[in-house]
Formats: sequence, structure tokens, C-alpha cells
Amino acid sequence: MIKVENITKKFIRNKNKKEKEVFYADKDISFEAKDGEIIGILGPNGAGKTTLLRMVAGILEPTEGKITFDNMNYKDNEIEIKQNIAYLSGNTKIYDTLSCYELLKMCSDIYGVNKNKSEERIKEITKVLGMEQFLYNKIANLSTGQTQKVNLARCLVHNPQYYILDEATTGLDIISSQIILNFIKQERNKGKTILYSTHYMEEAENICDRVIMINKGQIIKTGTPEEIKRDTNTTNLRDAFFAIIGGVLNEE
Repeated sequence: MIKVENITKKFIRNKNKKEKEVFYADKDISFEAKDGEIIGILGPNGAGKTTLLRMVAGILEPTEGKITFDNMNYKDNEIEIKQNIAYLSGNTKIYDTLSCYELLKMCSDIYGVNKNKSEERIKEITKVLGMEQFLYNKIANLSTGQTQKVNLARCLVHNPQYYILDEATTGLDIISSQIILNFIKQERNKGKTILYSTHYMEEAENICDRVIMINKGQIIKTGTPEEIKRDTNTTNLRDAFFAIIGGVLNEE
């Protein structure tokens, strides 16, 4: 289980040439993600989703608050926690001079995966994500969808418990997107804990057990997709979001 308690991230930015101002990317955010559960982190671009997930992944340190993984915190258990995390960022760059196989093997070695087990795991992931035909191709020669599959696969070679996925299907075609979504649901069914950030509301309705809607760095609604639609008297999460914030004009 991942537990986030009263997380705040404060930055200082330039207001103009002479003045600086405090900016809260996320403010007082709390939630729990249980084993065998997909939690959707939903909101528009700039809502604070990526900053939140970077804090959960241990890349950024919160200004305030606490994050624990099965009662372990980063201060005392950083290596153990990170060895069990799959973190996918939407703008991660990978070594495009390597083949897909070489990259996955390198990641296996970094995580200290046994040689025989790493070969089994690479074979398993390759099959599930439909990468057999381009496994030995150079990454530089792959399509956008193929590259995203490799990017996801390199996060998974060590068979992690906690998945932190930020915009995993951005820019992908409908077939590639569905393959990745199906894989995420399969991992949920194996008891993995999954945080899934997206601004595609329809995607969240498809795979998320519970949803956390964020806007301007704060949680504005939580619940199952059905609960949120019922509470807002809407038929989809997109309309529910706009109902909560009071419409498009209030967001501008």
C-alpha cells in the first residue's frame, strides 16, 4: 500500500525582474492506494499531477507531509522502496543507440536481477506488450508507439510491486494504448499497487478502481468513477470534472 499524508510542494518563482513569489504545485494532498488497486490521478495539464508522482517516486522531496510504502519511508528505506518501484515519466529519454533487448538487459543488470530470471522476465514482457517483432531493433528506428512500449518495459524488468505511471499512453494510437491499458489491468489483478496519471478522462473510466481529481494543486474530488458521476449528475468523468470546477470559463 502507498500512503500519502498531507503532501505539499512549494516552489519559489520569479514574479518579475525584481520580485519572487511562492507557488504551490501541490497543497495538502492525502490518499491511499491499496494492493490490487488502480488509482487514477486526473486533471488538466499543469494541475500538479507530475509533481505529485515525482514526490511519490522519490525524485522530489515534499516541502511538507509524509509518504510511506507498506509503512516504510524514504528516509530509512530509500533503496528498498526504489527497488520495488516502476516509475514512468511522460518525457523520459532512453538510449536510442541500443536495441530494445540491450536496454532491457541493461536495466535488469542495474536492478540486480538474476540472469536466468531476467531472460524470463524480458520474454514475458515482450510477449505481453507485443514487442517480439522489434525486440532486436535499434530504439532510434522505432515508431512512437513502439518506443513507448519499450519505455514501459524497461520500468518493469525487475517485477516491481508499486507502479507510478505518468501519462503512459500520451501520443499513442488506439491499438498501442489498449495494449498498455490491458497490461496495467493484468498487473492490478496480480496484486500490484498502481498510480496512473492521465488527462484522458475516458481512459480512467476504463481502468481505474478509484479516481483522485486534482486541479490547481489541490484535490477537488475522490471516489470511484461511478460515485463521481452520480454525485455530479453526469454520465462521464469529463463532464463531472467541469461540473466540479464550475465550467470551462472558470478554469481559464
